[in-house]
Amino acid sequence: MKNHRSHVLRIAAVVGLAAILPSLASAQSANPATPPPPAWKQGMPAAMSDSKLAPLAGKMTITPAAEIPLQNVKLPPGFKVEIWATGIPGGRAMARGDDGKVYVGTRAIGRVYEITDNGRERTARVVVDKLVQPAGVAFRNGSLYVMAINKVLRFDGIEKNPNAAPVDLTDNFKLPPEQHHNWKYIAFGPDGKLYVPFGAPCNICELPTPEYAQIRRYNPDGSGMEVLATCIRNSVGFDWHPVTKELWFTNHGRDWWGDDKPHDTLHRLHKTGLSFGFPHCHEGTLPDDAVTKPNACAGVEKPVALMGPHSAVMGVTFYTGNMFPAEYKNVAFVARKGSWNRNTKIGFDIVTVRADADGRNARVTPFMTGFLNSSDQTFWGRPAYMLQMPDGAMLVSDEQLGAIYRISYSR
Repeated sequence: MKNHRSHVLRIAAVVGLAAILPSLASAQSANPATPPPPAWKQGMPAAMSDSKLAPLAGKMTITPAAEIPLQNVKLPPGFKVEIWATGIPGGRAMARGDDGKVYVGTRAIGRVYEITDNGRERTARVVVDKLVQPAGVAFRNGSLYVMAINKVLRFDGIEKNPNAAPVDLTDNFKLPPEQHHNWKYIAFGPDGKLYVPFGAPCNICELPTPEYAQIRRYNPDGSGMEVLATCIRNSVGFDWHPVTKELWFTNHGRDWWGDDKPHDTLHRLHKTGLSFGFPHCHEGTLPDDAVTKPNACAGVEKPVALMGPHSAVMGVTFYTGNMFPAEYKNVAFVARKGSWNRNTKIGFDIVTVRADADGRNARVTPFMTGFLNSSDQTFWGRPAYMLQMPDGAMLVSDEQLGAIYRISYSR
């Protein structure tokens, strides 16, 4: 009898458990531990939830020169393009050393390359690897500066000593920790200071702390930090006007607001303390529809030029050489890496911006095109940064193919 009772109780327990399992499953499905969306989807409205748009993956393997369709590149009459270097997957910003070596930062692949020109060919080696998006490189007084999201390294005498051990300056710079839009472009200004942007840690949001969406400058050792400008969503390129010595910089507009707004922009920093609007105002005149406040654009600095919605403006280089025709002197060259958050792609080119020294009367004109096939929306390259060489030629990095092109001019 006892064994029979135990058997009945076990059956009842199983039946009872079977009865409650569906309700447990239902409760669990109603409250799933859903992972957060990827950072690039932040701010996507429900109306765009079925969008197929997504960031364009780079080709992070070596592309041989023979596989680069350079014949598709179009330039104004008299200009010529050739492959200067290959074998640098993910190559972005460039800095030239005192002895002529060129250093190239990356974002996704985590490397910094050194390119050596022996007069017949260019060869590349990896200086440092496995960093967190070390896009920023700069060179000053024999030292290479590398800035990743969470690290600042200085390589002294590296052009003559390839095994130079880095000096870690990270603690001096007080880097904010968030990764989103925190990859950097860095450069030394005419004042000898190191200029560094810190992007917003979101697509569109109120800033969690005021240390984001800024451009700062430091002494080379990381001391003497100053905040120069605020409310800048994501600047990853700048240069100084050859005449006024004012900083001009690019800025990425927010995503997921449709194909045609907001524009990426080109700005001029004519004094410190200016606000450029993020997150409440874009383009200097366009209030955000998700993160709102009264009079959102009051006091916001207006851009020099609108550079196209979602065009991914990158490097800025004012041309000061003597190789190009005189009409290019002191003209800003701006790389537009190309849109992903747009159904009809734009960018994938380099444009010139001619403007008065005070930023007025800007005119944007195509200069280097042919990377995008507008008829079928395919692309093969994504120009990212320029570097003017001592002879007046211009180098252009292609992040997509890990190549650098040389643009020259002859009459």
